[in-house]
Amino acid sequence: MDNLWDNIAKLSAVCHKAGEHLPDEELKALQVGKVAEEAGEAMHALHGLKGLTTCDDTHSWSEVQNDLVGAVIAALLAMHYIDPEGARATFKDIFHRRTRRGRETAAAA
Repeated sequence: MDNLWDNIAKLSAVCHKAGEHLPDEELKALQVGKVAEEAGEAMHALHGLKGLTTCDDTHSWSEVQNDLVGAVIAALLAMHYIDPEGARATFKDIFHRRTRRGRETAAAA
């Protein structure tokens, strides 16, 4: 997991450099919006996979997965933008709390 966060920190530095002309709060807001955009692309790919689009786009599960990973990367970048020093610990704490029931159910099985 640390390698993941190291890569997020490096990518964040590149993105911050590209957006250095914008106020920090605007960069944070734009990155949170990017999460929604990437998730929307995953949904669009799923619709294409199921033949539910009005265009001739065809999609595959690998495209859906690609867009989901894009959403995860965007979310981790947003967390890093919000709190560069504490994002790792915050993620770990929230992940642990939000997966508690699943861990308890798996342990009881």
